[in-house]
Amino acid sequence: MTSQTAARELALAAIHDALGGFASEGELNSLGPDENLREALELDSIDFLSFVEHLSTVTGHRIEEDDYRRLSTLNSCVDFLTGR
Repeated sequence: MTSQTAARELALAAIHDALGGFASEGELNSLGPDENLREALELDSIDFLSFVEHLSTVTGHRIEEDDYRRLSTLNSCVDFLTGR
């Protein structure tokens, strides 16, 4: 396993952890990589903000409001967290 693959898997695990309060593991596992998270999981603004705050806590990185648009899908979240 390459370090890039490991980093992406860790990022995906952090995203699943942050979304755990909003969806079951089955729902998270059935999400398509490019499916809009807010639409698929019916996240309102408060839910999305809670997701971002939890993701920030889990990863130890501050997420600025300007970055929220980069957290729309699983793929975009992983790319954001891995610096791609």
